[in-house]
Amino acid sequence: MAEDPVSTDASWVDDILFTGRPTDICLRLPEPVDKATLRRLVGEAQTRLAGAGLRPGGAAALRLPPSLAYVVHLLATWRAGAQAILLDHRLTDHEVDRALRRLGPQVVVAPVRTGGGALRIFVDVTAGVTPYADGPAGSPHAVIQLSSGSTGPSKVIGRTVEDLVGEVHRYTRIDGVALPGERIVLLPSMVHVLGLVGGLLYGLHAGVELCPPERLSGDAILAAVAAQDSPATVLGVPFHIGLLASTVPSRPLPQLRRMTTGGELVPAAVARAFTDRYGVPLGNMYGMTEVGVIGTDLHGAHRPAIAPAPGIRVRESGGELWVSCPANPYVGLADPTRWADGWLHTRDAGVVDPDTGLVTIRGRLDSQVSVGGMKVDLTEVEATVAELPGVTAAVVVWDDGITAYVQTDGSLSEDTLDKLLAERLAGYKRPRTLHLLDQMPRTTTGKLVRSATALRDAAS
Repeated sequence: MAEDPVSTDASWVDDILFTGRPTDICLRLPEPVDKATLRRLVGEAQTRLAGAGLRPGGAAALRLPPSLAYVVHLLATWRAGAQAILLDHRLTDHEVDRALRRLGPQVVVAPVRTGGGALRIFVDVTAGVTPYADGPAGSPHAVIQLSSGSTGPSKVIGRTVEDLVGEVHRYTRIDGVALPGERIVLLPSMVHVLGLVGGLLYGLHAGVELCPPERLSGDAILAAVAAQDSPATVLGVPFHIGLLASTVPSRPLPQLRRMTTGGELVPAAVARAFTDRYGVPLGNMYGMTEVGVIGTDLHGAHRPAIAPAPGIRVRESGGELWVSCPANPYVGLADPTRWADGWLHTRDAGVVDPDTGLVTIRGRLDSQVSVGGMKVDLTEVEATVAELPGVTAAVVVWDDGITAYVQTDGSLSEDTLDKLLAERLAGYKRPRTLHLLDQMPRTTTGKLVRSATALRDAAS
């Protein structure tokens, strides 16, 4: 049990998220949902949660796919003064059971019926609420999230009401975000920080409509952009950029203002393909579950560098980026190599320009390896592979030698790939082993998996 209980003051939900007029549209699924309807649904969900045993200071685990039911039960949990534990609906029963045993929520919210198909962004869900455990939440956080696990096991990360409200206000001060009266075509999951805060919470607070496409396809995303006349920003991850870059619009899209991406760095070729096709800025956003948005370049003016977000300090220490983070965000973890004295150690390599303050991320800190006494940056090798014509995704790791896992459009063989790399990389930098995969493994947030073990399994 935590020394300080989770905050039971639920006024922040109404003060921050239910601002505006009752008739204001906040969601289109594709039917419009206004603030009054959302408030009514949240009130009904609060009653169900309380009936199942949720109390102020307790916790509710949400194992729901993206849906109106997810939004409603998340806000209802917070309005009840309880902690929301967000479990991606794609986790296995084993993973969920392990998380529930560790976190001990009072109730679990899960689907009793789901419709709409696997490619739906938002699905039709009927949620069931069941009791799970007695007692208060195990930490004083408003939300518990699991990290994406792209490089290893997931971490349990907690964020307080102050963290969430502070990040929402941070978004309002970033040049290039969607403005009141505009729309966000939301592609990332709201279980994870980009979709949760950059999409849902910011949209509710700022009066920006959230308009998820009906399906995860390039044509459906463009149809969502074209569905209304108001300006639209597409919010996604690099996977979605590739999807749109390969989709030919059937009509002009004057509504499209920009696309903003979070997640891993976008290969230059993919960025060019997108901007050439649509003629709008491709904005870049860097963040972590622990602190939310860290830096942005929403106008695409500094690529690949970003400017620290308002109120965020970034410094370089021994080649590693450190980010200001007042309190330890990890639940049950006191590791000074991850967080200490108000600084989060990102484990990302990067540099901070002393004159401009712009930050350039160089990749993971553990990407530096030694080959025959020569230093090799695996990030450089990976970027070179990813830039090759015909390559759609690539990950380069050290696995008893430099090893590249590559997804192509079908036009490349291993021999051709090796010859192209021989023209572009010194011998000691070239991958010793190449694996061509039909589909690269990705995390639930769409990031490429970088675990050597998981990549080995995928290749076999």
